[in-house]
Amino acid sequence: MSICWFARYPGETTKIGVSCNNILKNSFMPNRGKIGLPPGSLIFTGEKKTEDTHLKLIQYNESIYNAQRFSNAMPDIGLDPSYVTWLDVRGLHDVVLIEEVGRFFKIHPLALEDVLDTSQRPKFDEYDNGIFLIIRSLDFDESELEIETEQVGIFVGEHFAVSFQERAEDLFAPIELRLAGSSGKIRKRGSDYLAYALIDNMVDNYLVTLEKIEKQVDNLEEVIMANPESRTKGRIHELRLATLTMRKAVYPLREAINRFTDSDHKVKSEETDIFLRDLYDHTIQVMDMIETYRDMINGLYDLYLSEISFKMNNVMQVLTIISTIFIPLSFLAGVYGMNFQHMPELQYKYGYFVLWAIMITVAGGLMVFFRKKKWL
Repeated sequence: MSICWFARYPGETTKIGVSCNNILKNSFMPNRGKIGLPPGSLIFTGEKKTEDTHLKLIQYNESIYNAQRFSNAMPDIGLDPSYVTWLDVRGLHDVVLIEEVGRFFKIHPLALEDVLDTSQRPKFDEYDNGIFLIIRSLDFDESELEIETEQVGIFVGEHFAVSFQERAEDLFAPIELRLAGSSGKIRKRGSDYLAYALIDNMVDNYLVTLEKIEKQVDNLEEVIMANPESRTKGRIHELRLATLTMRKAVYPLREAINRFTDSDHKVKSEETDIFLRDLYDHTIQVMDMIETYRDMINGLYDLYLSEISFKMNNVMQVLTIISTIFIPLSFLAGVYGMNFQHMPELQYKYGYFVLWAIMITVAGGLMVFFRKKKWL
């Protein structure tokens, strides 16, 4: 069951939070369409995010680099232990092709099932011939203040790695550039280091996402201090949901990386452990930043309420002062508005002007008093 709530403001309709579909999309909820099916059933449960399934095959070692692109077809791959083979699959809706990829690389059916079920939370699993990780990439839409999530699966075997993405964009373009340029350690190491590099690239993107959120927090703070609008509350709520989505993606990743670091599987070398520990530290840093920004956003909400209350108090103060000034004036007007026949002041030639003089003097005196008290 999903709950979405809205608020109407004069002259406009403003949505508070995100849409129901976006809440469900980012909540990692299991798909009901698989209820009753046996384990390992290959059913794509996500949203089709690209028309074609694109595959990029990269094979490399310290002295060789070769890259090829394919669409909607499994390439002819020769697995040679003298180099590392990396197949990047973009688009998961073609179940037959995904099954063919899994068959070639001997990927366990349970891992393939998790690849096609895009509601998985980040995790780490071990199989006889390899290890499997689920990570979630995050992209922050600064105009809508929403985070789009994408599930990424990585299966690592001896001398090969297969990555599965929902979309067609070059999520791992920096890694491809490093491989093509023969820079750093990546061309000298195995498939386990490649998996580390892919995850590290995604964690670095988390930091970029947090920088965008920080920018929006600063902008909202300026708006609140200058002139809080009716829609400001909704934007604060959207930022809060964005950090909640990040939290759901990053917190399970900490456990997955920790298990990856502690694993003694044959596909992972001890030389990679030091890099995985550094990656774990980066993940902890991201988690700390998420909590910091959550506190800042909660502080924004308190600041918003404080500013609204301050403005309301100013309005009430002005109205109270006006009412206070008119109390003695109303008293005077009431006294001389009574219907008694014998009121000496009514017969006085200048009585009307005297009354006005008294009323103006009283009103002016009260205003001077309020000004000295700094109430005006």
